[in-house]
Amino acid sequence: MEIKAQAKINLCLHVVGQRDDGYHLLDSIVVFADIGDDIWLKPDSKYSLEIDGPYGAGLSNGADNLVLRAAKIYEHKYAGAKIRLTKNLPISSGIGGGSADAAAVLRGMSKLSREPLPVDLGLSLGADVPVCVMGKACRMRGIGDELTPLNHIPKMHAVLVNPNVSVSTPDIFRALDCKTNPAIKDLAEGDFTEMLNNTRNDLQNTAIQMQPVIADSLNSLARTNAIFSRMSGSGATCFGLFKTATKASNAAEIIQNDHPDWWVKACVLNGA
Repeated sequence: MEIKAQAKINLCLHVVGQRDDGYHLLDSIVVFADIGDDIWLKPDSKYSLEIDGPYGAGLSNGADNLVLRAAKIYEHKYAGAKIRLTKNLPISSGIGGGSADAAAVLRGMSKLSREPLPVDLGLSLGADVPVCVMGKACRMRGIGDELTPLNHIPKMHAVLVNPNVSVSTPDIFRALDCKTNPAIKDLAEGDFTEMLNNTRNDLQNTAIQMQPVIADSLNSLARTNAIFSRMSGSGATCFGLFKTATKASNAAEIIQNDHPDWWVKACVLNGA
């Protein structure tokens, strides 16, 4: 079984509070790209994981790996599975790589075992796992456990840019000056770009303070005439929206030529 673990993009991310147990409360619009990591599942007598791909080097394939932890949720109901992960997405990049991988494995194991998905949709594995299990445009609130499908969000041509730096999500949240910001105000149908202009990523400025090259990524998207750009999640990946696939492709080529050591991909958001 082959499964695509699609990159998750936070079009906006509002930090609206913090619980007594330390978990942050979010309000975010999430969509998915038509690019991501590739996963293969094959029935086996035990659970094992192989990792390859351009960003696979150095990743542990041991019991602590989120992919294996996801698969082993089914170990009392299914003998085992041989898993191969081709890691195409940068690590710790704000586009849900590990969470998307875990979510893809949960969906795959559910089909292999003919058992339902976990009741919590993998929330115990991470806050982004349930939204990645859903795999379509939605509003994500709470600690990632409140998901509302958004059927009116359009398909968007985009360029994703990561300057190949990692950002620690816990460090970003710890460094935030304010953790009680306003929630998203209006999701009415209409000009979607205009609506996005009235939203925020409350982690962006803090991430730029930690990794100033993120600002360079945003500037590169602005110089190629993106109609909207922002950092996704806790970074360091930024996205730019373009009116056509051709404009997105041309922008990606320009940015990649200017920065050959960056990860740059043209893609379609919310295309499924």
